[in-house]
Amino acid sequence: MKIGKLATIALFALMPFVASATVTESSAASGEKVEKQEKKKKEVKYNDKGEIIKTGYNYGPLPAVAFDADKGFQLGALLNIFDFGDGSTYPNPRQKWYFEASFFTKGSQLFVVSYDNKFSIPGVRFSSTFTLTNDKAMDFYGFNGYMSYYDAERVALGKDKNNHDNFIYTPKYRINRLAMLFKTDFTGNIWNNKFFWEAGYHLSYLKQGYDNKQALNLKKINKNKDQDKMFPETEEPIFDLYRKWGIISEEEAWGGLNSTLRLGLLFDTRDKEAAPSRGIWAEAHATIAPKWLGTTNPYYRYSVTFHHYVPIVKNDILTLAYRLNYEGTFGNSAPYYVLPFITVMGSSYDRDGMGGYRTIRGLMRNRVQGLDVASYNAEIRWRFVSFQLWKQNIAFGLNLFSDGTMVTKNYDMSFKGDEQYRAEYEEYMALTGNRTADRPHITVGAGLRFIMNQNFIVAFEYGLPLSKFSSNPYIKNQDGNGAFYINTGYLF
Repeated sequence: MKIGKLATIALFALMPFVASATVTESSAASGEKVEKQEKKKKEVKYNDKGEIIKTGYNYGPLPAVAFDADKGFQLGALLNIFDFGDGSTYPNPRQKWYFEASFFTKGSQLFVVSYDNKFSIPGVRFSSTFTLTNDKAMDFYGFNGYMSYYDAERVALGKDKNNHDNFIYTPKYRINRLAMLFKTDFTGNIWNNKFFWEAGYHLSYLKQGYDNKQALNLKKINKNKDQDKMFPETEEPIFDLYRKWGIISEEEAWGGLNSTLRLGLLFDTRDKEAAPSRGIWAEAHATIAPKWLGTTNPYYRYSVTFHHYVPIVKNDILTLAYRLNYEGTFGNSAPYYVLPFITVMGSSYDRDGMGGYRTIRGLMRNRVQGLDVASYNAEIRWRFVSFQLWKQNIAFGLNLFSDGTMVTKNYDMSFKGDEQYRAEYEEYMALTGNRTADRPHITVGAGLRFIMNQNFIVAFEYGLPLSKFSSNPYIKNQDGNGAFYINTGYLF
């Protein structure tokens, strides 16, 4: 389906939210007299940017109709609830709730319950989230970026319905995964409401593979496919090959329980949280997952992130924003199944990476995994129109961006399997030119955003990997062909 049609579908999906928000606010006044309605109109307050200062509870039910090139079409429902109190904290809410139940056409399900509170505990922010993700065919391309080979040509041939000589090859790079994550974080003021401490407990359970035997449920993968397109049982996905070669040990292969403590420091001078236009947001975290806390395969990791928002034209009209991130590992090992996640504390929750809408736009999801990974995101944000409609602050924005990432500390990909499999392992490694290090994976792109009340944001973005145009045969087409996304919020 063309991008224009996708954008049209998503724009229609915005209308129920605007309508429902209007009904929510107007219904309370339906029984009032005309005089009280006029008085209420006069009491509407505006900030120095000409925006209506929102007060009380604002509800945002929305059909979750979206598209992600990695997951397919999203169908479901979500609900945002913002409490602005007397409006003194607007555009930042005093507390907020988020509920989502979504299903994706490529076989994933996502359930989220999230709560964030800034006032119940004096001087301390409290955030808690539960997520359940069921991926019947999650992306798995191997480790260390370009050190793991992706056969783009066979994937393309397999997708060609007119080509009956090549079966669908995408399952080669897929794995079944169930992920349940729960977290509770606390953030407390150290100095001037700009410098904070962070502490939290994160519990997760990840079940990898299908029935502790193989990467995928091939019966489900092949369901309703033509005979010539079915992925044969004799063709092993990369996950199963990595197990056979000893790159992934049987002790870790099927996932496990992660019981972790997180400690961190935060420096935050943003003017607002959901759509900042000035300030610095810097964090440093350590994740401790010892055996005595209940973790199946112990590990210790750290994360450092720096965000900077530079106003070029005031009143949010034109902003330069960039993010630098480093995800690292203490020591030389960590369970392979924790590597895709980006460390997050506070009101959000851990996301898959690197690749996809939340990390590196235009790069295949989870394409880059290693013990240490560095990344950047940079974009110019232009809010070209702002207005009020049905007592809501509405704006539209455009952005141009470039994202990039690379593995800086390799996951051990040395051969540790039975000698009878060494030849096929060496043949696979030769496909990458026997690389011993990764190199930058860079993407560029552009997007459009619908912004309501500075907090509800719908994004339409397209990213394209520069490796697609590389003359290096070991790099060309190794990051995919680009991706289109319809999602919520700013990337950072």
